Amino acid sequence: MKSTTTEKMNKKTSEIELKNLAIEIKTIAKKLGFNQVGITDTNLHNHEQYLNTWLKKEYQGEMHYMKKHGTKRSHPAELIEGTQTVISVSMDYLHADYNGEELLKNKDKAFISGYALGRDYHKVMKKKLQKLVDMIKNRIPAHGRVFVDSGPVLEKALAEKSGLGWIGKNTLLLNKKRGSFFFIGEIYTNLNLPLDKVDEKNHCGSCKACIDICPTKAIVGPKQLDARKCISYLTIEYKGSIEEELRPMMGNRIFGCDDCQLVCPWNKFAQFTQEEDFKPRHNLNNSGLSELFKWTEENYLRKTKGSPIRRAGYESWSRNIAVALGNADTSKEVYESLMSRRNDPSAIVREHVKWALDQHKGKSS
Repeated sequence: MKSTTTEKMNKKTSEIELKNLAIEIKTIAKKLGFNQVGITDTNLHNHEQYLNTWLKKEYQGEMHYMKKHGTKRSHPAELIEGTQTVISVSMDYLHADYNGEELLKNKDKAFISGYALGRDYHKVMKKKLQKLVDMIKNRIPAHGRVFVDSGPVLEKALAEKSGLGWIGKNTLLLNKKRGSFFFIGEIYTNLNLPLDKVDEKNHCGSCKACIDICPTKAIVGPKQLDARKCISYLTIEYKGSIEEELRPMMGNRIFGCDDCQLVCPWNKFAQFTQEEDFKPRHNLNNSGLSELFKWTEENYLRKTKGSPIRRAGYESWSRNIAVALGNADTSKEVYESLMSRRNDPSAIVREHVKWALDQHKGKSS
């Protein structure tokens, strides 16, 4: 009897410790600069079905890594053995200097998605999340693995389950008080932390503004994104020749696309970031296309050091700018910029430069 009573007391104490730890995790996370924190279990059955359907339709394009890890993406304990709960966090990234809507109206300027204007969010958030893991380990024996868009993790699904928001029709995570201009990250832990009660409702209603605004009609239905048409995929992940029918629709977007966020009614509640590292660098929120097209690979590597833009690579960066110059208003500057790289060493760049020059044939400059 005494042994049973002791076991119950130890279990109760453990539950109290875990409850207090969860409170402390959220407090420290906020101090580290995270805007939202939630804790959830690892049951992703419904999201796994959605992922499998998406993959069967080949909507992932050439993002072969989406299939590579099998069920590890939807079964956290298969990826990190012993995972019981997941701590999800968010961090606002929209800077006060962001001027995306203005840039889209100016065909001679380069549009870069707001998330990529500052320091690489992977590095910023991972560093902070690791501090959180270290704190947890100092309090109680535990294992914790940090992820920030850096492994086979269903981040939005976990964030939704933990109460950070809901997955909207544009497939992004939305929050009633913060919109969608925020990053998310996770800690996989072997601790049986208390789970957060969440609002499981989808608050998009009948709105389909994001579907209607998509330049390439990549959002083929609510929560259905054909990445092969998505400008973010085309300008960042895809390394080949962009289909000609899609090029005019890309406008001046050379890295990413924010259209579905800019039109989302919930983003009237978006909060400006307090993180200095997300402040735009190298005037990339106000650069001319011709100016950027002059960058050598050395310039590109130097000015994108520690930036998400590095992911595209110099060849794709140049290809994207060539397309944007093809969509720009005809002018002497645009023509001379394109002519300067008509013999570019890259066949991909040459092809897109030729297409861009063809767009200006017969037009007065």
